[in-house]
Amino acid sequence: MKSKTIRFSLALAALLIGVLLVQVGWKKAEPWTPAQLLEPSDLAATINDTKAAQPLIISIGPAATIKTSIGVGPGSEVENLAKLEKLLSKESKSRQIVIYCGCCPFAKCPNVRPAFTKLNELGFKNHKLLNISKNLKTDWIDKDYPVID
Repeated sequence: MKSKTIRFSLALAALLIGVLLVQVGWKKAEPWTPAQLLEPSDLAATINDTKAAQPLIISIGPAATIKTSIGVGPGSEVENLAKLEKLLSKESKSRQIVIYCGCCPFAKCPNVRPAFTKLNELGFKNHKLLNISKNLKTDWIDKDYPVID
């Protein structure tokens, strides 16, 4: 009888844990750390400071909009990840790099995760993701941050 009670209790606990995981959601860890998120205001200040070391700014979305940025195309497409890799092939692994997309809310963006993962795989040590929570228009352009002329 005691053994049946223990088995029942274990089965019930496993079931409750399973239900909890389904309700809360099983979220995969992002390829970046919180410290690797760069606020738009900070990048704008760096771009506007002519004495500051300037990072390599790469658009991994549909267009390069931020001043001095280089576009490689959407990071969700394999050929564009190859363009990103080629662009970075001559850069030091310690080079300051900022990537951004801005096509949609960052949590749903199909471009940032593959591109950031590629930077991790290539061994870069000083790369950041621009923390665009809504989209590039709202989080950059509407704030009059520097754009390509």
